Amino acid sequence: MSYSKSDTDVDHVQKQFQDRFFSGAASGVIDDVKLFLKGTVDVNMKNDRGWTALMFAARNGHTNVVKELLQHGIDVNMINSTGQTALDIALFWNHSDIAQLLNKPDKDTNPDKNDSNYFSVNLLNRCSEKRKDKTWLRNKQLASNTRFILFHNLGALCVQVPQKTRYKYELARVEMKDIETTLRSNPDCVFLGLIQEAKHISLTFEEPGLFAVDMSSLTEEELIALVPKSILLPSYPAAMQLVPSEAGIFAEARSMLAWHDRYQYCPTCGSESRLEEGGYKRLCTNMECRSHNGVHNTCYPRTDPSSIMLVVSPDGKKCLLGRAKRFPAKMYSCLAGFMEPGETIENTVRREVEEESGVIVDKVEYHSSQPWPFPASLMLGCIAYATTDKIKLDEEEMEDARWFTRPEVVQMLTQQHPQGLFVPPEQAIAHQLIKTWVRRTANL
Repeated sequence: MSYSKSDTDVDHVQKQFQDRFFSGAASGVIDDVKLFLKGTVDVNMKNDRGWTALMFAARNGHTNVVKELLQHGIDVNMINSTGQTALDIALFWNHSDIAQLLNKPDKDTNPDKNDSNYFSVNLLNRCSEKRKDKTWLRNKQLASNTRFILFHNLGALCVQVPQKTRYKYELARVEMKDIETTLRSNPDCVFLGLIQEAKHISLTFEEPGLFAVDMSSLTEEELIALVPKSILLPSYPAAMQLVPSEAGIFAEARSMLAWHDRYQYCPTCGSESRLEEGGYKRLCTNMECRSHNGVHNTCYPRTDPSSIMLVVSPDGKKCLLGRAKRFPAKMYSCLAGFMEPGETIENTVRREVEEESGVIVDKVEYHSSQPWPFPASLMLGCIAYATTDKIKLDEEEMEDARWFTRPEVVQMLTQQHPQGLFVPPEQAIAHQLIKTWVRRTANL
C-alpha cells in the first residue's frame, strides 16, 4: 500500500501529539494533558510498550494528572506489555495516594468505571416488594415517566451512543404510547425496576420505572421503525458492545425473557402457565396442579450456577488454559463447568478440572461472579491451585489444554503472541481471572 505525502504528514503530527500527551502525563504538566484531552486524542491510547498516560502519571506520582485522566474515563484496568496496570505501578513506586484513587474509582457517579465484571453493573432498584401489587404495577406501566426496552427473539433494540467510546451501544427506550397497541395482545412484559439517580438513596416509589417487553410478534422492520436510527442487536457476542451500565440491565431483561420463552407450560403437569408478579413468577393455569402447594422452583426464574477457574501450577509459575471445540480458532480460556445438585463451589472446581484436564486441584479461592445471560447462568470465578501438572485431556469436550508461562499469557492478553494465540475479551470473567494471576505474579 502506498501513502501520500499528506498521509505521512498527518501520521507524523499525530505521533507528535501522542508524544506530548505522554510527556505531559509523565512530567506532571497538567495544562498539556488538559489541552490534548480537549482535542481528538484517545485517552486510552498506548505507546509501543503498552503504556498509557495514566501509567506514566502513576509512575511519577502526579496525582493531579491521575485525577484529570480518571474524570475523562480512562480505563484503569489496561495492562502494558509486561502485564502491569497503573495500580501495580503506583503500588511499586509507593505512591499510596494514587493507588487509593485507582483502587476506588467513583462508582456511584460513573458506573462505567465500576471494577465489577461485565453484565454485573445494574443501578436499577428491582423493588421486589412491589411485584405482588398488581395495581401499583399497572399504574407504573401507564406512568408518563416509565420507559420500555424492547426485545425481538431475545435480541435487544439499541441505539448508538453519541460520544466516541470503546462501547458502541445503549438500550433504546420507548414510551407506553409507542407500543400500547402491541401490549394489548399480552406479550411478555417484565418489570425490571425503578431508575435511581444514585445508589443508596431512599425510594419514594415515584421514580421512573423500566420494563422489558418481548416484541417478537412484530417483524424486525416494524420494531426498528419504532425508534429512529435504532438497530436490533443480536445477543452474543454483539451484546459485549453495550455500555457496561446498560449491559447489566440487558442481563436481567434477557435472562427473564429467555425463561418465559422456554417455560410457557408448567413443568409439573404440562398445562399452560401465565406470567405473574411483574414477570418474576409463572403460575400454572391448572388449579389442581401440585405446583400451587408449597414453594416450587419450577414457578420462579431459573439461574444455573457454573464454576469457572484459573488453575495455577504447583510451582506457581504457570497457569492452565484450555480450548473447547466450540471456541474460535487460537483462543484459550479458563476451564469451566456447571455445578451439580448438592455440590459446593470448591468441589465443582476440583471435579471439573480433573474431568477436563486430569489435573488434581487442592486449594480453591473465590474471586468474583458474573451473570451470563445466554440464557441465564451465574459464573462463579475462582483461582484454583494444582497439586499435579500432568495433563490427561477429556477429548470429548476439550480440543487442547496446556500450561502457559506468565510472559506467554501477557502476550496473549495484549494480542502479541507469536502464534496468534489469545484469551477471551475483557468483558468475560475468564479474562479477569487470567489478568488477576498475571498481576499477582508481576515482577516490577
